[in-house]
Amino acid sequence: MRKFLLTLWRILTFPFWLVWSTLRLVGRFIGRISNDIRELLTEEPEDEPLADTIQKTVENPGGLMEHVDALRRNIFRALAGLALTTAISFLYTRQLIDLLAKPVGGIQALVAIDPTEPVGVYMRVALLSGFTLALPYIAFELWLFIAPGISRSARLFSLAAIPVATLFFIGGMAFTYFVMLPAAIPFLVNFIFGMTVELRPASYVRFVTSVMFWIGISFEFPLIIYVLARIGLVRARVLAQQWRLAVVIIALLAAIITPTIDPVNMALVMGPLIILYFISIGLAYLARREKAEPA
Repeated sequence: MRKFLLTLWRILTFPFWLVWSTLRLVGRFIGRISNDIRELLTEEPEDEPLADTIQKTVENPGGLMEHVDALRRNIFRALAGLALTTAISFLYTRQLIDLLAKPVGGIQALVAIDPTEPVGVYMRVALLSGFTLALPYIAFELWLFIAPGISRSARLFSLAAIPVATLFFIGGMAFTYFVMLPAAIPFLVNFIFGMTVELRPASYVRFVTSVMFWIGISFEFPLIIYVLARIGLVRARVLAQQWRLAVVIIALLAAIITPTIDPVNMALVMGPLIILYFISIGLAYLARREKAEPA
C-alpha cells in the first residue's frame, strides 16, 4: 500500500516537478548568459598583434580547439532555439499559409495535386516562421562567439545592432508582402488574357517565401555597409564610383533570388536592391563622418 501511494504521489507531482526543473534549468542558463554578457561588456581584450596570435596557434594547436568547442556550443544553442521557435510556429502555420495566399484569394485558391504537397508547404512555412522568430537569438549567439576578440566599444555597437538587424529583416519581408506581391502576382497570373491559372501550393509558397526571405536578407545590406564603413573597410566615395558594377552584381543576385526566369520578377527584386545600395552609400558617408568627429 505504501509503495502504491508513493507511486501515485510521484505520478501526481511529476508535472509540477517537470515544470520546476525546466524553470530551474532556464534560470541557470539565463544567469550564465547574463554573467557572460557582463564580463564581455566590462573587460577589454588584450591587444595582441595578428602575427603573434598566428604564431601561438601554430606552436600550440590545442588552443584552437577551445574556440572550436565554444563555436560548437554556440551553434548547438542556436539550433536549439531554432527548433523551439519552429515548434511554436507549428501552432499557427495554417493561419500563416492562409495569410501568404491572401493575394490570390486565400488558401482555398490553392490546388494541390500531390499527396505530399501540403506537408512540404506546411514544413516550409513553419521553418521560415521559426527562423524569423529565432533570428535575434541566432545573432546573439554569433555575438557571444566573436565578442571576446573585439574591443569593448565594438562589442557594445555590435550588440545594439542585433535588434536593428532584426527590424531590417522583418521590414524587408513586410515590404515584399505588402508592396511587391500585390503588384507582381496579379500581373503574372493574368499575363496571358483568357488563360485559367491554377496555383499549386508548393510552387506558390516556394515563390512567395523565397522572395520574402531573400529580400529580408538584402535589407540587411545598408546595416552591413554602415558597420564596414565604421571600421574603415569601405568608403562612400568608392561605393559611389562603382555604382555601375554594383547594378550588374545586383542584377545577377536578382536572377538568383527570383524563382522564375521572367524579367518582371527580376526587375521587382532589382528595384529595392538598387535603392538599398544608394541608401548604403549615404550611411557609409555618415559612418565615416561620425568616426572622424571624435578624432
